[in-house]
Amino acid sequence: MTFKFVLLLGLFAGFAMAQGRVFELRTYTCNEGKLETLKTRFRDHTIRIFQRHGMESIGYWVPQDADKGSKTTLIYIIAHASREQAVKNWAAFRDDPEWKKVAAESEANGKILAKSPESVFMDAADFSKIK
Repeated sequence: MTFKFVLLLGLFAGFAMAQGRVFELRTYTCNEGKLETLKTRFRDHTIRIFQRHGMESIGYWVPQDADKGSKTTLIYIIAHASREQAVKNWAAFRDDPEWKKVAAESEANGKILAKSPESVFMDAADFSKIK
């Protein structure tokens, strides 16, 4: 009986956490010739640092068409436990000593981004496969 109660309690807790989950769509526009540097930084460092700060990587994309930024654009989606937690996650990420070092080293030959990243917070629709 106790085991069933604990199991049920765990299921409810998981459901409650999933209800508040928020997705963040981010678009990065790089300076010409810097997309590979950005992709390397994500591949080798950023994703792992995101995970350490409660950000779940959902996926990463580069547009196929040149007129849509195929050589300068990285688009990705991450998930946070909630919108409030997203603010805390980003603050912790920006203050992370490893991130500061990685960012500085990757920009030793010039700034990677041409402008500030664009960010859109999203809730999953009731019919979405990802929630």
